[in-house]
Amino acid sequence: MGVREPTLTLGIEEEYLLVDRSTLDLVSDPPAKILAECQRLTSKQVSPEFLRSQIEVGTKVCRSIAEARSDLARLRRVVADVAGEEGLAPIAASTHPFALWTEQQTSPIQRYSNLSEELQTAARRLLICGMHVHVGVEDDELRIDLLSQMRYFLPHLLSLSTSSPFWEGMDTGLRSYRLTILDTLPRTGLPEHFESYAEYRRHVDALIDAGLLEDATKIWWDLRPSARYPTLETRIFDVCTSIDDAVCLAAITVCLLRRLYRLRQANQRWRIYSPMLLNENRWRAMRYGKDEGLLDLAKGALVPVPELIEEILELIAEDAQALDCTAEVAHAREILTRGTSAHRQVQAYERARQAGASEQEALREVVDFLIEETAAGLQ
Repeated sequence: MGVREPTLTLGIEEEYLLVDRSTLDLVSDPPAKILAECQRLTSKQVSPEFLRSQIEVGTKVCRSIAEARSDLARLRRVVADVAGEEGLAPIAASTHPFALWTEQQTSPIQRYSNLSEELQTAARRLLICGMHVHVGVEDDELRIDLLSQMRYFLPHLLSLSTSSPFWEGMDTGLRSYRLTILDTLPRTGLPEHFESYAEYRRHVDALIDAGLLEDATKIWWDLRPSARYPTLETRIFDVCTSIDDAVCLAAITVCLLRRLYRLRQANQRWRIYSPMLLNENRWRAMRYGKDEGLLDLAKGALVPVPELIEEILELIAEDAQALDCTAEVAHAREILTRGTSAHRQVQAYERARQAGASEQEALREVVDFLIEETAAGLQ
């Protein structure tokens, strides 16, 4: 029995941190008018996040990568302009280099208050930001089928998006420290493998019926069927400081899903691998980003990330052409050459230290870089 062809519409959500331009620290209690003005200027495409020092944007439902880039640039620009009027600036990074989670305030929203009460310190430490990419896959069965196959590629996507090397003034040695914080919550990490949409619903409904979940929005896997939209939502990404990097990864995501759909149409599918092996790659992407190899599960050997990314680009070349995003997908090579935000943050820190800066001064240099890079290329 056939399935409906997915529309592959696209939506991108990004979370930013708000910093004081003078101290470069987070603003734990930003003026309420910032959010109100951003919402007014964007028809409420800007929303509060769990902590008051965070702010989230979400593009419209877009029909092309170019449309998504245009809308995301507009949203970044609005937040930067409005925050700037109050002496603040947004940074698109998954952690702040030196801010303390104990000094942050939860947004005064009942849902967030409930989360804080339920999850306690595990939730209150969530001084982290991410990027979520929604791709329109309207058929329930296809959405679950693609969920299982797409798991293989999640570590590869993470390795290109890392932006959280620092935590509370410390170089963690990880390129994505964010996930070590997120993984303390329940229902996180790689998604389960389900044979059908009915099986997925049985598992979710078991938790809902037992009173453990209100709904599926409290499942925070790296990739999940959205509870609100007929989409697959890829959530493993650190938020990308460069908008070009963000658009590149969104483009690769939609191209991969199109490729996997085409395999299904040819009565083929990507092999389903064990969580043990997939999680090993996930950890390596967190620890090293693009710098060390990932396990090629077909070969059973470590392969350099640039080689694996080239294989992905070859795999989705036809899809990128069909979706008119060949240039955006090819930007992955630029990320591999110059490094992700995490690499560039560490480089900024090390340059400052070598020039005689103190540790705190060097961390402030990192924030300066993040402010500038977040607002770059928004024309």
